[in-house]
Amino acid sequence: MSYSPAKTLPYSVELYRQLKRKRTAFAYGFVLSLPILVAVAVKFGPSGNSGGPTRLGSGTTDLIGLATIGAANFTTTMLYFATPFLLVTVIALFNGDTVASEASWSTLRYLLASPVPRTRLLVQKMKVSLTLSLIAVLLMPLSAWIVGTIAFGTAPLQTPLGATFDNSVALSRIAIMTSYLAISLLFVAGLAFYLSVRTDAPLGAVGVAVGISILLNILDAITALGKIREWLPVHYAFSWFDALATTIDWSIMIRGASYCAISGIILFALAINRFAHKDITS
Repeated sequence: MSYSPAKTLPYSVELYRQLKRKRTAFAYGFVLSLPILVAVAVKFGPSGNSGGPTRLGSGTTDLIGLATIGAANFTTTMLYFATPFLLVTVIALFNGDTVASEASWSTLRYLLASPVPRTRLLVQKMKVSLTLSLIAVLLMPLSAWIVGTIAFGTAPLQTPLGATFDNSVALSRIAIMTSYLAISLLFVAGLAFYLSVRTDAPLGAVGVAVGISILLNILDAITALGKIREWLPVHYAFSWFDALATTIDWSIMIRGASYCAISGIILFALAINRFAHKDITS
């Protein structure tokens, strides 16, 4: 049988390899545990509904109070809690660990000697890491809805903006919010993947990606920077909140999704270019 580069390292094989890893199970475990922990804390906490108002997007409300209304509100609150750190860390883990871990185990050169073309190896790993990332993003609202239904019922969604949606509309709005969140995290995914190609230390790639994300969030909080903040991908992390309005204003979400998608694609392209010219010694 003649050699065919397109048949080396099939997507299903690489996906199976990554799904078997303990870090994948731990990452998904963290995502699934957040709704459970919050539901238990709110349901059985001595003063779960007594907190002061918390700012969310352009509205002001008690997030914990909203979470107890029903599954839709609980899911929305979990998306808000997971956006700034948990999902960022999980996506950075899946993308920052994928190549650097192979280098740290000294298995990367053996994969290339199979022989798997460099570009195909990286593209397959990129596809798998993005698949794992998408699963993590989808797990959050799915698990939150199930936990919220068990703990608080299925009352209509009540938003901080004064709108009330029945569950059919609420599900469509949550789908919009989740889709936007997945696109907005492409920046973190691309950054972590690029760093994974640049180093043989997986924890270093993951840590630096999370650290840069935190630093950009700090810069975004500095109002003195003015319009400069609008060029930061993290500036639009919570733009999905616009999907809670009675009439959705798509302009900010489109801008935020475009910035994050473009920056993510550029970083993935830089990773492929770097890997194509990199000396593989491990």
